[in-house]
Amino acid sequence: MAAVALTGVRKSFGSTAVVHGVDIAIEDGEFCVLVGPSGCGKSTLLRMIAGLENISAGEIRIGGRVVNHVHPKERDIAMVFQNYALYPHMTVAANMGFSLALRGEAKRVIDERVRKAAAILDLTPYLERYPRQLSGGQRQRVAMGRAIVRDPQVFLFDEPLSNLDAKLRVAMRTEIKELHQRLKTTTVYVTHDQIEAMTMADKIVVMHDGLVEQIGAPLELYDRPANRFVAGFIGSPAMNFLPGRASGGGIAIAGAGATLAAGARLEDGREVILGVRPEHLEIAADGFEAEVVVVEPTGSETQVFARLGGQEIAAVFRERHEFVPGQRIRLRPRAGCLHLFDPSSGQRI
Repeated sequence: MAAVALTGVRKSFGSTAVVHGVDIAIEDGEFCVLVGPSGCGKSTLLRMIAGLENISAGEIRIGGRVVNHVHPKERDIAMVFQNYALYPHMTVAANMGFSLALRGEAKRVIDERVRKAAAILDLTPYLERYPRQLSGGQRQRVAMGRAIVRDPQVFLFDEPLSNLDAKLRVAMRTEIKELHQRLKTTTVYVTHDQIEAMTMADKIVVMHDGLVEQIGAPLELYDRPANRFVAGFIGSPAMNFLPGRASGGGIAIAGAGATLAAGARLEDGREVILGVRPEHLEIAADGFEAEVVVVEPTGSETQVFARLGGQEIAAVFRERHEFVPGQRIRLRPRAGCLHLFDPSSGQRI
């Protein structure tokens, strides 16, 4: 196991810069998730850690050793890819032990490590099968097993669950987290799915346009997002954003005819963006009036999409409500759950 540190890391393809001076410190044994929308640079960053992409500037350290110019096979890392990358003509056992065979390990050592990894991943009954005879989840476990047998300092996962159906993704999410808790190997995991990030990570790195927007524990990012981008990206359904103006110690919501307690000292007339999560809206007689547009019952909760002052907002209720489209309801943010952002910079106030 080893810590991973990125300092001032940049990447350009020709004249196009895609990663702009990233600094990340990942502790020994930590599960760190790089999350962000497609094209934000997270997979490029992972490939630079792996040595599959050269860095344009900065420094990458694994276990305290600078690896900028170290060949991928000498970095003591193991990578699990999105498409599994299994050899179709090899059995499960041969796929899992292939990297060890390339290193010239003795057959006895290879067999022992493969059996051990197969037991961990519940693959023992499938060792003599071929990839085409396995389900998607089983193939992904084989790819993980191939990484485990190498006993690396760092695991790298590049969107490993994106090819699986929704139910299997949830199950595999749990398996990967349980695997990390058992092996305690430093792990860097890339995904565009913020639910995966929230449920699996010790530390989340939110990226956008090649920059790190915020680094922190899952609930830290959820409770105190550093800016509007992080606030809108973390959480599902996404946070509601409403334009407002400071007035008399409160904030008047544009077009809503309602004023909310500011929770911060703001000069009158200052424009702000109010952020409130759908699950933090509640029915209140003194709330602002909104018109129900769509109701989506999921069983455990009810999601309501409504129109407020010309804008659509979402609310989530754990209680059962019989809302109908066109109905007018009064909503109010739960005390202490309002977020304020600067309209021009997007930064938290």
